[in-house]
Amino acid sequence: MLKKNSLRITEIFSSIQGETSKVGLPTVFIRLTGCPLRCHYCDTSYAFNGGELMQLVAVIQKVKELGFKDVCITGGEPLAQNDNTKHLLKELADLGFEVSLETGGSISVAGIDERVKIIMDIKSPDSGEVANNLWKNIELLKASDELKIVICSREDYLWSRDIIDQYHINEKCQILLSPCSGTLEPRQLAEWILEDHIPARFQMQIHKILWNNQPGK
Repeated sequence: MLKKNSLRITEIFSSIQGETSKVGLPTVFIRLTGCPLRCHYCDTSYAFNGGELMQLVAVIQKVKELGFKDVCITGGEPLAQNDNTKHLLKELADLGFEVSLETGGSISVAGIDERVKIIMDIKSPDSGEVANNLWKNIELLKASDELKIVICSREDYLWSRDIIDQYHINEKCQILLSPCSGTLEPRQLAEWILEDHIPARFQMQIHKILWNNQPGK
């Protein structure tokens, strides 16, 4: 059980933001430990267990030392540590940092500080975790938030296209579509998006191109 005002942390590091509308910006990443999902393409399984229990004050001090204004809370699944994660998000925003939260969409995003940009990665069928999407989360997204889907196949793409239409996601926030690394040819996804005039941002993971998915990069 976590103590009040503490979080289990896998790593805190600075890198180039590889995804989202902030792609390319120097960013401090706080990777929290633990995740209830097991997506077959997960590239951070090393964050499922272990980690170091840190007081929020120590986490914030480390962020200050790294010296960038953009801060991304990621995982694992950050909201698996729930209220303590929300406290950290608020404290960072209070200090003037530009804060984003990467979440898998299976845990409610209710109660997150309005200043935080939510990057919600809903799960496609090929992820193996589509049954755990919490669909009411879409109603809670702000115009400044972003909804991401990793596409592994033509079937995933068609499913995503239907979800975008069904929930009118382009009217709520920006949509991010990513080809699953090593599974779907990026050009193929780009051609589908153009063919169907999908109102989405095509994105690849720049950090993987730069550092081949090294931990701490």
